[in-house]
Amino acid sequence: MEKQNRSNQVVGISIGDLNGIGPEVVLKTFSDSRLLNYVTPVIYASSKTIAFYRKALDLEKFNYHQAKNFDDINHKKVNVLNCWEDSVEISPGSPTEISGRYAAISLKSATEDLKSGKLQGIVTAPINKKNIQSETFDYPGHTEFFADYFDAKETLMMLVSDELRVGVVTGHIPLRNVADKITKDRITKKLKVMEKSLKKDFGINKPKIAVLGLNPHAGDDGLLGNEEERVIAPVINELKEKGKLIFGPFPADGFFGSLHFRKYDGVMAMYHDQGLIPFKTISFQNGVNFTAGLPVVRTSPDHGTGYDLAGKGIADEGSMRRAVMLASDILKMRAENTD
Repeated sequence: MEKQNRSNQVVGISIGDLNGIGPEVVLKTFSDSRLLNYVTPVIYASSKTIAFYRKALDLEKFNYHQAKNFDDINHKKVNVLNCWEDSVEISPGSPTEISGRYAAISLKSATEDLKSGKLQGIVTAPINKKNIQSETFDYPGHTEFFADYFDAKETLMMLVSDELRVGVVTGHIPLRNVADKITKDRITKKLKVMEKSLKKDFGINKPKIAVLGLNPHAGDDGLLGNEEERVIAPVINELKEKGKLIFGPFPADGFFGSLHFRKYDGVMAMYHDQGLIPFKTISFQNGVNFTAGLPVVRTSPDHGTGYDLAGKGIADEGSMRRAVMLASDILKMRAENTD
């Protein structure tokens, strides 16, 4: 990517679960000083936590500026902003109540600065959706947290790579509840968010969007379910009549297996695994999770806490690096669209 002067793009990095691979992939990512040509990173954690992983993983190339407060950040360096002074017990590979608690502290501290305008964007390292739960954090995941925090009426979980962009109509809900959530209103709203984001955030003037069916073989003309004929197809037809380039519903298995997705700028899946399994198969090490529909820019690597890899020095930072670069690209695109 062409080097650009983006020193005003101050991007917060929430550290994620302290016992997962979040700290490792963050430190590995910013061991490459070339990223400072694109963003000024502010890592929300503690210097003690960062020092622990720097030593444990022998990451001598990772250098940072310890900022006492936000006004103290250095635009020419990686910044670590202390969110806590406690000496926190770190046990790589073991999810604990403590690691979840401090993941929430990091996330909330960064999000407060994002909302106040100190940060231009945020990249979130992986959390454990169970041990982060508390009286002050009661969300199925990052997407729902940001939607509530920024009072966004409609957001979309979108997985992004060079090859593929996938959104999901239903996100973090049990599979047994999916069919009841597949309504004309919900599909319409999610497609509108995707189309707007493809234009605003990715610079695609007339995006082509493929819509997947809910049932095997897209219902097989009603033999395997009627959601396609009763709900999904009418939405597609209504949007087509308004001049939108929306197509489908397509059977999900053949759509990805035949590489049909390459003909479209975005793909709307009906539920989480329908979209994320093929996405991660195709783009696992370079995919990014992006929350479309927010007034701010939030990205994340497309993997989880990776406890089985934590503390071993073998976690791949590719997705985290791409999450940082995607945040930078979208911030630049939004700035150009408002000029």
